[in-house]
Amino acid sequence: MPLRTPTAQSPLAAIVTGSDSGIGRAIASELAAQGINVGITYNSDVEGAEETAAEARAHGVRTAVAKLDLTGLPQSAHVIDDLADALGAVDILVNCAGTGSSQPALDMSFAQWREVLSVNLDGAFLCSQAAARRMAARGEGGRIINITSVHEHAPRVGAAPYCASKAGLGALTKVLALELSEYGITVNSVAPGEISTPMTGQDDVDPRSQDRPGYPLKRPGHANEVAAVVSFLASPAAEYVTGSSYVVDGGMLLMGPQASGALESAAWREG
Repeated sequence: MPLRTPTAQSPLAAIVTGSDSGIGRAIASELAAQGINVGITYNSDVEGAEETAAEARAHGVRTAVAKLDLTGLPQSAHVIDDLADALGAVDILVNCAGTGSSQPALDMSFAQWREVLSVNLDGAFLCSQAAARRMAARGEGGRIINITSVHEHAPRVGAAPYCASKAGLGALTKVLALELSEYGITVNSVAPGEISTPMTGQDDVDPRSQDRPGYPLKRPGHANEVAAVVSFLASPAAEYVTGSSYVVDGGMLLMGPQASGALESAAWREG
């Protein structure tokens, strides 16, 4: 079953969580450029969310903005239904909201562990569940796209809950792809590497000006390069793609054995 065909009276509608800045903003803007109405969520940066909405409306689409605090689960997941009601539907859900940590596992409190898991994994599950229930009831297909990370596939010192949550979200993606296929809903993940965004302290930086000799493409990525892959997965061209993970990392993951063999110190143990 293909995703429903949009009409002038009923265009497609997408919800992009965590779209007040960075990758989420780039995705919301890119989908809007394709004529898709966009629901935008934020946790604390309402001004950023309104800026994203203004970017989207410049493409002539409708927007809706809502606060989504994924530490307040399960109640806060109702925001998906609220945005779907405001937009008239939800055809595409992009789970982009996330958080991280930078602390050795031996020093980490359970509360810190649970907060990262709650936002990155529990939140994506509940948002996907809410959106998928509406898609299935409507009977016209749908798309769920989870923004994971290269750490869906590879570990990093000092990021135990982040890596565990992203690997878990990758596995959840595959399970949902199987379970939701009968409703014509595809589920995929996009796994960015280092992207020049506020989260990496590189807001408004041209990634081509940042030298990364350890990456095959020698630079970080731009949020628009992640958004382009999401746009493909949300398009009719990706109708036969489900349960896949698209890595957008400039070749970083390919460097595992190559890079480890080139290390001359054990500084990597410090994260």
